[in-house]
Amino acid sequence: MNRRILMLAGALSAALAIGPAQAQTTLDLKIGAMPLNTWWYVAGGAIANLVQPTLPSGAKIEVLARGGGIANPVVANENKAQIAFTNVATAAWAWMGEEEIYKGKKHQDIRSLVGGINPIWVVAMLREDYIKKTGNDTLEKALADKSLRIIMKPAGSSVPPVARMVLQSHGQSIDTYKQDGRLIQVDAAQTTSMLRDGRADLYFESAPRGHPAVTELTLTVDMRFIDYPQKALDTLARNGLKVVSMPALYKGQNGPTKTVDLGTSILANKNLPDDIAYLVTKTVVENKADLVKAHQAFNDFTPEDAWKPENNGIPLHPGAERYYKERGWIKTTQ
Repeated sequence: MNRRILMLAGALSAALAIGPAQAQTTLDLKIGAMPLNTWWYVAGGAIANLVQPTLPSGAKIEVLARGGGIANPVVANENKAQIAFTNVATAAWAWMGEEEIYKGKKHQDIRSLVGGINPIWVVAMLREDYIKKTGNDTLEKALADKSLRIIMKPAGSSVPPVARMVLQSHGQSIDTYKQDGRLIQVDAAQTTSMLRDGRADLYFESAPRGHPAVTELTLTVDMRFIDYPQKALDTLARNGLKVVSMPALYKGQNGPTKTVDLGTSILANKNLPDDIAYLVTKTVVENKADLVKAHQAFNDFTPEDAWKPENNGIPLHPGAERYYKERGWIKTTQ
């Protein structure tokens, strides 16, 4: 832990001390993550371990073993977790009150701390057997097929909203697939067997580097990653997703795949004290090596890009903004 963080902790402890006797603070922080053994839960624990020694005496941090990219902005907005992992895109959707997910309710009591932690690509894959049978080797051709069967995760995942937007960009509705019985929504653990058995043709999935479900699928079923058409990319970009090329990481990719990145970021309730927001931001940005030891996903983190708007999706917390300005990454106006 570097000296500047410890100095900040001393100042913060003095500022938050209760009464003339410097009594212990009752500051309790909760970090919204995901269930046990997920990468966000592991990452939350690693960050908590780094931050805890720098907090005022008596302050506590708890990592919540529940939540996810869509739920966590709501939890933070309601201050049930003061800090939370989320997707860059879902943070933006929550802020805007995206109709399908957040029913038009804007969640604007959230602010971002650290963005661009790792890419989470949302990909489309076709079974090779389907391509051989139909000749439909692009997403546009497949979506024109009235018998196409789609498989993806259930509602609550960040994947269905992306798929819905892709379909809308082609003048289609996900409800039509549901009504026709051509949409299957199951947990990732069930997807491989269903595709292996030929019960679906097109698969939408989130695929960070080394995703176990995607790795298992592509090693046991012949799948082909396909590019999103430009009109789909344009629609997704308008809805806060980052258009990128996913490098060739999996069997079934003939090269980089044109897709979008949900991204991972850390946000906070707007009322999190500025000094705490500053401390958490500083800790994450300046301890990448320790975080990589906890989880390899941090290898993709570029600390000097953590402040950039495209890596956060929502406004920065003032405490985080102060840190980035001190580093000279955000230029202050004269």
